[in-house]
Amino acid sequence: MNTFELLKPRPGLRVLITGAAAGIGAAMAQAFVEADAKVMICDVDAAAVEAFTSTNTSLRGCVADVSDADQVDQVVAATGRALGGLDLLINNAGIAGPTGAIEDIDAQQWERTVTTNLNGQFNFLRKAVPLMKETSRSASIITMSSVAGRLGYAFRTPYAATKWALVGLTKSLAIELGPSDIRVNAILPGIVQGERMDRVIAARAESLGVTVDAMRDDYLRKISLRRMVTVQDISATALFLASPAARNITGQSISVDGNVEYL
Repeated sequence: MNTFELLKPRPGLRVLITGAAAGIGAAMAQAFVEADAKVMICDVDAAAVEAFTSTNTSLRGCVADVSDADQVDQVVAATGRALGGLDLLINNAGIAGPTGAIEDIDAQQWERTVTTNLNGQFNFLRKAVPLMKETSRSASIITMSSVAGRLGYAFRTPYAATKWALVGLTKSLAIELGPSDIRVNAILPGIVQGERMDRVIAARAESLGVTVDAMRDDYLRKISLRRMVTVQDISATALFLASPAARNITGQSISVDGNVEYL
C-alpha cells in the first residue's frame, strides 16, 4: 500500500456519529459516505434526521437523546445490527450551554450541559466499546472536544468544563483500550463558521454589552491565521484519524483552529 492509499479510511468502515443531522456531525457523515464507509447517524432532532437521510440513501439514521442511557443503548444495538459491527465511534453530540457570569448561571442549565456533553459521551462509550471489541480488528474513537478544552473560557464555564473533561476522558481511554488495539483521539475545533457560532457570538456580545460585529472582530483577533475554520476542515481531520496513516496516533488532542491564542 502506497502512502497516498494510507490516507484513505478503508472501504466499508462501519461508523457511528452522534449529533450528526446538522453542522459538523453532518459534514463528517457526508465525508465518510464519500469515502465508502457504512454510516449510522444519531441525533435528537427527528425531523433533521429524516431530512438528512432522505436526501442521502447511503446513510442510516436513529433518533435519540444522548443523555438518556436507555435510548443510547438502543442506538448502539441498532448500529450493530444494521452495520454488522462497529469500527469507528465519533462522539460529536453536544450543546453550547449558557453564557454568563458564574453567579448568574442557572443550576439546571449547568446540569444539562454536563449531562449532554460529558455523560452523553459516556453513555455511548459503555456500549460501543464492547461492540468494537467483539466485531472490529482495529477500531477507533474520536472525541469531539473544543479549543475550550485547552484554554480558559470566561462566561462559558459549563461548556469549557465539559470540554476539558473530554480531553481527560480521551487520554485515559487511550491507555485503557490500547491493548485491545482501539485508538482514542480528540479533535478540538476552534471557531467554526456557521449558524451555531453566530448564536454564540451574539450571546457573548449581549453578555458583555458590545455589538455583534465588535464581538466577531474580537474573536478573529484571537486566531493566529485571522480566520474561522470550516466543517470541512474538521471532517478532513476525522478522515485522517480513521485512516491507516493514523494507526499509531492515539491519546492525542488535535486542535483544528488556526491557532486560537486565547478566549
